[in-house]
Amino acid sequence: MTEQSTEPRPTLEAVAARAGVSRATVSRVVNGGDGVREPLVERVRRAVDELGYVPNQAARSLVTRRHDAVAVVIAEPETRVFADPFFALQLRGISKELTAHDSQLVLLLTEGRADHARVGRYLAGGHVDGALVFSLHLDDPLPGLIHGVPTVYGGRPGWSDGSRGAVYVDCDNRGGAREAVRHLVGLGRRRVGHITGALDQTSAVDRLDGFRDVMGDVDPKLIAEGDFTPGGGERAMRELLDRCSDLDAVFAANDLTAVGAMRVLRERGRRVPEDVAVVGFDDMLPFTEQADPPLTTVRQDIEEMGRLMARLLLRGLDRTGSASASGGLAGAPSSVVLPTTLVRRASA
Repeated sequence: MTEQSTEPRPTLEAVAARAGVSRATVSRVVNGGDGVREPLVERVRRAVDELGYVPNQAARSLVTRRHDAVAVVIAEPETRVFADPFFALQLRGISKELTAHDSQLVLLLTEGRADHARVGRYLAGGHVDGALVFSLHLDDPLPGLIHGVPTVYGGRPGWSDGSRGAVYVDCDNRGGAREAVRHLVGLGRRRVGHITGALDQTSAVDRLDGFRDVMGDVDPKLIAEGDFTPGGGERAMRELLDRCSDLDAVFAANDLTAVGAMRVLRERGRRVPEDVAVVGFDDMLPFTEQADPPLTTVRQDIEEMGRLMARLLLRGLDRTGSASASGGLAGAPSSVVLPTTLVRRASA
């Protein structure tokens, strides 16, 4: 058993004595205050390093009014979050950016309505500096419950005017969908079906709109509703095949849906891509490369989206330190929509 050190933790007074300055000067340097000459700042920092001083976070928060913690709110149950690689990639990007700024990530999931109220109370309690919220559904009460908390959204919000002053990071869902369907049409496919995502989310609606942009007044039988999961892809693929026996291509709303669809195509004796070409959306590596066959898909940089969400929030906090009346960031940078690219593999 390792013997624990009994030496007391270094104090502000000890740092002040080592640096030869007042306690107040040390406090200003440690808490990021102004008005201290650079030579004194260097002496204090050197003393902090030599003594291994760690600031008391509670006391520091009283001075800076910052907690150095950000809530990441995912509006999905934990069974979905931990089964979908999309969330892991986005969390990785967020975590990298927060870590680089010495800020902690507090993960909050919503299983049901009771969890919405709990999350709202937690955020309103001032435990974190702001929130990153993604995977919202159209009827989700979270935006109203976190009113007044500095927030950046992952994905375009779906309320009536599409933005309501919110800051968000998204990809070009509609443009990416158009590129995917044009690719299938360019391969000579004429009966192109679409498996949607959950249509109470803006990403699914935008991808459906992109499909329609290319296919025009498409037969409704060629559209089946999914939910961004492999199981949803399987159910929707069975519907499409039962309705349209001559189907020769499918654009799936995401990669998980596409993999579920290909599983059913194999069960029905349809070869991919010879009989039915399949294109997904997201490009979640190595998942897409390991699919059978490797999946042609629309790539969005999911990890970069997470980094940008965190960066926009932290930048807005540094500029203003306060929330706007809408719960956004006063003076924050505008929202960001990232481009997408088609990645061609063996499935189409």
